Amino acid sequence: MTPMAAPHVALFVSCLVDLMRPTVGFAAVKLLQDAGCTVDVPQQTCCGQPAYNSGDRTNARKVARGLLRQFEGYDYIVVPSGSCAGMLAHDLVDLFDGSDDAALAADVAGRTHELTSFLVDTLGVSGVSASYDGIVTYHDSCSSLRAMQVRDQPRRLLASVDGLTLREAQDHEVCCGFGGTFCVKYPAVSSAMAADKADRLAETGADTVLAGDLGCLMNIAGILKRRGSPIRVRHVAEVLAGMTDTPAIGDGRLA
Repeated sequence: MTPMAAPHVALFVSCLVDLMRPTVGFAAVKLLQDAGCTVDVPQQTCCGQPAYNSGDRTNARKVARGLLRQFEGYDYIVVPSGSCAGMLAHDLVDLFDGSDDAALAADVAGRTHELTSFLVDTLGVSGVSASYDGIVTYHDSCSSLRAMQVRDQPRRLLASVDGLTLREAQDHEVCCGFGGTFCVKYPAVSSAMAADKADRLAETGADTVLAGDLGCLMNIAGILKRRGSPIRVRHVAEVLAGMTDTPAIGDGRLA
């Protein structure tokens, strides 16, 4: 029997990971390679989401158009961000509807997956070889949960991490107040939502909060740090890959 070829994956890193927390990208590569994938990181730009969410479709198309051909030839496009994954998997189709690039946008959308969903749902990964000595709680980001249908997948993988205990927070599916440009346009509302989120996280007694979207994590880390909370903040990929030697988000350099 001829062995199946390793899935050829393009990792879409995302702007925030690239600029603020590149260890998330390295963790994603490790997880994908451990699962048997061949991974490339093709040249990429922003997915256009900030402009798209602000109603600026013209500039969103200008930004996103450069991505469409960068991902040609790959079996899958995997994103360690539910927000950017949602843009590629759903919003690009709307953005380029009726244009000459509509078919390319639909092709990209059909091959795009959020990282933990890809590992569990597509590759059938049931566990990871990692350990984390601590009590964690998981924040479901709006885009991961609602756009990409990601909820149980990260929890299944976390259940296999040695030494880790997961405690669910009340309202863990409620927005943290980040929302991309929302926090800039409505800072008072955003701050109140972040404060509520911090209260719910603290109630769990967890020492670490995890999520799959760096924007949410940076927002949560900010409110926790301003409160002097000892709760650490990490991207779920870092824990699943066993790459937690770097400072937590908000604790020194975002490396």
